[in-house]
Parts: sequence; C-alpha cells; structure tokens
Amino acid sequence: MTNQARVRSPWSQLSLFFGLAGATLIIFAIEQLIVYLAAGVNAKAGAVQVDLLPIGTVKLLQLMFSLTVFGLTGYLYAVVSFRKEPGYQLGLRPAAKSIYFLMAVCLLLFSFPLEEWLGAINKQIPLAQWMVRTQQENDRQVETFLKVRHVYDPVVNLLIMAAIPAFCEELCFRGALQRILIQICRRAWAGILLAAFLFSFLHFEFEGFLPRFFLGILLGAAYWYSGSLWVAVVAHFIFNAVQIVVAMYNPAVLGKTDPVSGLTWGIAVLLSIVIVVGLLVRMRRLSTVTYSGVYD
Repeated sequence: MTNQARVRSPWSQLSLFFGLAGATLIIFAIEQLIVYLAAGVNAKAGAVQVDLLPIGTVKLLQLMFSLTVFGLTGYLYAVVSFRKEPGYQLGLRPAAKSIYFLMAVCLLLFSFPLEEWLGAINKQIPLAQWMVRTQQENDRQVETFLKVRHVYDPVVNLLIMAAIPAFCEELCFRGALQRILIQICRRAWAGILLAAFLFSFLHFEFEGFLPRFFLGILLGAAYWYSGSLWVAVVAHFIFNAVQIVVAMYNPAVLGKTDPVSGLTWGIAVLLSIVIVVGLLVRMRRLSTVTYSGVYD
C-alpha cells in the first residue's frame, strides 16, 4: 500500500467502508425522520407513500440520500484511510489523456441499445414479490419526480437526479469500493465486476439490475483506464441527463413495456456491442497509468 495509507489492509478498508455505509444509512434515517416531522407526515412503521409527500420533500430526500449515503461514505472512507489528499486517492485527479472524457461519454451513449436489450432480458426473470413492490415504488417516485410543473424544474431535476448522484455514486462505488476490491482481488477486472455488482444491487431496482450492472462495468473501466474519477463522473452525468431529459418531455417512456425485438433492434444491439467493445479496446491501448496505491 502507498505510504499515505493509514489503514493498510484492504480487508480492513473494506470493513471500514461497509461500517461507514451502515453509519451513513442511520444518519440518513434520522434526516428522513426530521424531514417527515417538519412536513407534518406520519412516518410510523416507515409506511410513507411517496405520492403522499409534497414533491419538494421528495426532491429534498433524494438529494440528502445521495449526499449522505453515497457521498459521505466515500469521503469519510478517504479521510480515515489516507493521511493526505483524500480526493486524489479516490481518483479526483486529471485524466491521463483528455480524449478519455469523449471516449467515456461515447461508451455510455452507444451502450443504450445493449442496455435496453439487457433490460428486456431482466424483465423475463421471475422476482420475489418484495422486489416487484420495491421496483413499483421506485418507478412511482421517478414518475412523480420528473413531472415538469415549473420553468426551473428541469434544472432542479438534472441537478438532483443527474449531477449530484453521478458525483456521489462514483466517489463511493468507483473511487472507494472499486479501489478496495481491486486490491483484494489483485485483478483489475475482478474488482470492477464486483464493484459494478454491488453498485447495481444496492440501488434495489431489481427489474433494472442487469442494465445497471453493465453500466457499472463501463464506468469502472473508464475510471481504470483513464486514471481519473472525473472521467466516470462526467460520463455518468451525461448518461443520466439524457435519460432524464427524454423522460421529462416524453413521459410515456417511463412506462414502456414493449419487448426489444425485431431486425432493427437486433442490428442496433449488434452495433452497440461492436462500438462498446471497440472503445474499451482503444481505451486500454491508450492507458499508461498505474493507480497510486492500488498494488503498492
């Protein structure tokens, strides 16, 4: 490990990470209760329905969740684990080459057909009733959240659902967790895959598990090859932003259940695979960085 590390064992770092994640969940639960009380909402037994909350309260809770559970977990992990430059240790440093920003954005945007296909496969997998209910609640929350009522709603939605989650989630899952798992596995791709799995699972949106897992893999690869977490943050933001803008001005896509099929979609998925693989290969060939502290 790098001489900047206070916590040298990667297993100890992993224990620290999950301990901090548990602590931030408790902090968020307290914040949530305070918000409910301030809004005059009955929160007994956690039986609060999103559609009964004022939309401003829903947005505030979403903001607090991203900042507290994901952002604070990643930040505290870095502060406790390293003596100096915690942001740098999490990957908040310049990319090895500026072209990685463009390549990472293209990587995610051209992955849309492939992710749609994975989503269609995911919907064929039988799920437990609690998973279905959780997904339905998440879908209802997103639909409520994205309704445009005021002229400033698009900016607020992009900030709370695209920009802040992109930064906080990348800080937590790629900057902290992926870094730890690569050290434990001693293999970059093993760590990337494990981090992507947890990234998808911990969103608790099981009907979208496979697409989000795949997204996590692409973001993890972008970070690994570029050496900069900012590359993953920018790509993640643009990916989220495109989906949010489309959903705000074409709400019908939120309830889309049509299967991905037919020759046109087949060609689109095939082209998506070719482009994604080609970009990953190109990113690997351009990569010359070794992450500070990953194998030291």
